[in-house]
Amino acid sequence: MIAILKQVKQRISSEQLFMISVLLVNGGNYLYNLLLGRILGPDKFADAAIMITFLLVLSFIAMTFQLVTAKFSVTFEGLVFKKFISKIYKNAFITSIFLGLIIVIYSKELQEFFRTTSSSMFIVFGVGVPLYFLMSVNRGVFQGKKQLTALSITYQLEMVSRLLITFSLLYFFNIESSILIAIGILGSFIFGLIPFKFKNISFSNSISLDSNHKKMVRNFFIITAFYELTQIIINNSDILLVKHYFESYEAGLYASLALIGRVVYFIAWMFVMLLLPTVVKLKKEGKPTLPILLKYVGYIAIIAVSIIIGCFIFPKQIITILFGSDYFEIAPLLWKYALATGIFAISNIFAYYYLSLDKYIPVIISGVFGILQIVFIVLFHETLEQIVHMQILAMVILLLVQLLYFFFTNFNDLLKK
Repeated sequence: MIAILKQVKQRISSEQLFMISVLLVNGGNYLYNLLLGRILGPDKFADAAIMITFLLVLSFIAMTFQLVTAKFSVTFEGLVFKKFISKIYKNAFITSIFLGLIIVIYSKELQEFFRTTSSSMFIVFGVGVPLYFLMSVNRGVFQGKKQLTALSITYQLEMVSRLLITFSLLYFFNIESSILIAIGILGSFIFGLIPFKFKNISFSNSISLDSNHKKMVRNFFIITAFYELTQIIINNSDILLVKHYFESYEAGLYASLALIGRVVYFIAWMFVMLLLPTVVKLKKEGKPTLPILLKYVGYIAIIAVSIIIGCFIFPKQIITILFGSDYFEIAPLLWKYALATGIFAISNIFAYYYLSLDKYIPVIISGVFGILQIVFIVLFHETLEQIVHMQILAMVILLLVQLLYFFFTNFNDLLKK
């Protein structure tokens, strides 16, 4: 048996093992959301969805620090890397304290805007923000250095601990469910710090990068922050706006729709995680990067089309299996939401590819259409179906523009193939 396991390990690359790990993590997070939907019902799930959406928003903000860390963990070496990593930890910690305080201070206002049953859940969440930022920088080092085993462990521990803590609290304590969910999220941040490289942390003011390196990091950080902002807008603005415009029951239905429809995006994320360091490394070595992009676009397109067809043919069965009959009303919208998400996942690969190459026009394009999506929803939100249609419209135009930019910039290389 041991010999067989060794053989399997030798045949599976670290990248393949990481992909398997990401699938397990996404599967666990998906199970977490599904169980909450089934246990709580549409009304209470609406509040839970706000907490989960806040977590996703936080993950995108912190992802700016993770991607910057990953990129320059490949680019910088020796003393320069030590200076860089100390600086990034310091900046991440200061930023996270500020964001955490904002959430805590304005918890009452957040409760009123999103019409939740409690403001305490925002306070608990705000306390955990600094932990998440430290965790993300730590992951950025693992991602950039291709230490995929350690990277997998931190994701696995975050996912498993969130499942165990949240549902243990819901089972044993008869307290407002949104507060228990927030406590579960906070606990998962602590476990997600494992394994953690404490030697990389130094808040000493004497450690500093030279002006050229500072400029490189600053420019990439600004454009990455802008791009992650577009991710927040495109991925989460619809759920937040629905919670604001609609009653809890309809908001809960929409949250379940979004969860099912985003399967393709969650799967696509594992390719994005591998794309950035791979492209940066190939560029550093002077090797062509276009083939890796086309390969990943092909993978995502096949996955997206398969999921959309499945949602079109079997919407009732999917809703029944995943959430139960309480959510049956949103079955006709399932394939449409999957279409919007699939289109976005494909366009997202192009944006991350160009971000890796320090080309920022596709990032700006994503930002424009992220704002356009919000404008569409604010203007047209009479029904849940209308909101989904607005997202499809925005994402179709976004992909077309991204493809035009791609063909324009790679026309000669494509002719050679």
